[in-house]
Amino acid sequence: MMNNIQNRKSPVFFISKQIVMCLLIFFMVGCKAKTDWRDNYKKNKSSKSVATTKKTTVKKPNDLAEISEILDVSESTLKNKNLYNFIIDWYGTPYKYGGNNQDGIDCSGFTNVLYKEIYKIQIPRVSKDIAENVKRKYTNDLKEGDLVFFSFGKTGTVNHVGIYLHNNMFVHASTSKGVIISNLTEPYYGDYLVKCGSYKN
Repeated sequence: MMNNIQNRKSPVFFISKQIVMCLLIFFMVGCKAKTDWRDNYKKNKSSKSVATTKKTTVKKPNDLAEISEILDVSESTLKNKNLYNFIIDWYGTPYKYGGNNQDGIDCSGFTNVLYKEIYKIQIPRVSKDIAENVKRKYTNDLKEGDLVFFSFGKTGTVNHVGIYLHNNMFVHASTSKGVIISNLTEPYYGDYLVKCGSYKN
C-alpha cells in the first residue's frame, strides 16, 4: 500500500506542474494581447522609416491644407476644425518644464490646455495621472483625440503624453522641438510607447 502511494506522488506532481505551466502561458498571452501595437510597430518599422523622416521635418503649418499634408489625409478628413486651428496656433511653442502658456509649455501642460479648450474636459496635470484615467486601446483602434503615453528611462513610469490625430501621427510638446506633430512609428517614440487609449471622463 505504501509503495503504491509513493509511486503516485511523481505523476500527481507532474500533472500539477503542467497545469501551472498552462496558466502561466495563458497569462503571458493575455498580457501580450494588450501590447499588439509593438508587434505591428516592429513589423512596419523599416518600411515606414523613410516617410516618417520626411513628415517630421516639415515647417510650421499655416492652414488646414498644410496640416492635412503632414497627416497624409484629405483636408475633408479634418472634421474638428477647432482642434487643428488650435494646433496651428500652438505649433512651435517652445518646451518649458512646468510651463502652461505659449511662452513655454510641457507635454502634460499642452495636453491639459488642449483638452480644456477643445473638448471642455479637465484632466490631471501630470502625464502618469492622466494615463491612470485612460481606457486602453490597440493602436489600430485609436481615434482623433485619443491619448498616447511614453516612458523614457528605465523606471517604466509614464513621463510623456501626446494627442493622437491620424495615420499614427500625434501632436505633443517635444523637449527638443516644442509643440510638434510626430509619428508613432519613429524609433524614438515607437520604442517607448507604453499605453494608449481614450480618456474616461
